[in-house]
Amino acid sequence: MADDEAARLERAVQGDTQAFRQLIDAHVDRLYRVCVRVAGDAGLAEDALQEAFLNAYRHLGTFDGRSAFSTWLHRIAVNAALEQLRRRSRHEVLQSDSDEDDVLAVTEAAPGPERHAASAQIGRGIQAVLARMSATERTAFVLRHHEGQSLEDISATLSLNVNACKQAIFRAVRKLRAAIEPAG
Repeated sequence: MADDEAARLERAVQGDTQAFRQLIDAHVDRLYRVCVRVAGDAGLAEDALQEAFLNAYRHLGTFDGRSAFSTWLHRIAVNAALEQLRRRSRHEVLQSDSDEDDVLAVTEAAPGPERHAASAQIGRGIQAVLARMSATERTAFVLRHHEGQSLEDISATLSLNVNACKQAIFRAVRKLRAAIEPAG
C-alpha cells in the first residue's frame, strides 16, 4: 500500500471522513463500471455503490491489510451489486449502454446497413443470454473477462471454490457462444 493511502486509511479509521472520501475517489469510476456490469442497470449500480461505500466506511476498522485496499473495496462493491440483484429479483442486461457499443462494434472501417443490422441482432442475442444467466455466472464472467481478475480473487469475492468459479465462467462463455455461433 502506498504511504499516502496508508496515512489516509489510518485517518479514515479514526473518523476522518475527508480522508475516507479521498480513498474512495481513486476507485469510484472503476467500481461503478463493475457494479453496472454485475447489476445490469445504472440505477441499481448507483444504489450498490452507495451501499458499498457505506459498508466500507462502517467496517473500515476490520480492514486488515492482507489484500490491497482496492481489492477489499472491490469485493464489497461486487457483493453490494449482487445484493441489489437479489433484493430486486431482476434479471436484466449485464452491460450498460456504453458497453453495448463495444459489443456491437464492427471491425470494418465503414460498415453498411446490413452489417449494422446483423450486429444489432447479435447484440440483442447476447443481451438476452446475459439476462438469463444466473447472478453467479454473470458476475464471474464480468470479473474474469471485463475486469481481468484472477480465479482466486473471483472465488473469494463470490465465496466459491476455484473449481465452482471456473464452472460458472465456463457456463457463461458456453451460453454466449451458443448465442453467437448460429449468427456467425
